[in-house]
Amino acid sequence: MDRLEVTEKIIAAKVSSGIMWSEVAAKVGLSKEWVTAACLGQMTLSAEQAGVLAGIFSLTAEEAKWLTVTPYKGSLPTSVPTDPLIYRFYELVNVYGSTFKALIHEEFGDGIMSAIDFKMDLQRENDPNGDRVRILMSGKFLPYKQY
Repeated sequence: MDRLEVTEKIIAAKVSSGIMWSEVAAKVGLSKEWVTAACLGQMTLSAEQAGVLAGIFSLTAEEAKWLTVTPYKGSLPTSVPTDPLIYRFYELVNVYGSTFKALIHEEFGDGIMSAIDFKMDLQRENDPNGDRVRILMSGKFLPYKQY
């Protein structure tokens, strides 16, 4: 048994039950974005949170413990993603990455946006020309230090 097997069991149970990630998140008491990442094996849950997921997805006590282990982060199987939706994010960074970098450095100075002290909100944006995906990402700015 490992974290990947537990993740696969969660996905299978989700498909079987028809539950939405937002419903799972409401039961855990955190954002749908963070809880989805945790269920997909990218975040560490507390024993209490893992217990909630165990109840939702019919996990054993041993499987629930795997949810409390710090995961190996990074969920993409290849350096260039082949899934069309994920590839668009890769494409977005390829096209706009230097723009993000230039504007962040101009506004904040030399540093990075944290993916650890980070929040995300994903929403549907109604549009008469076709609905849009709206993603708000907020990460703490971490300046490089001189030493």
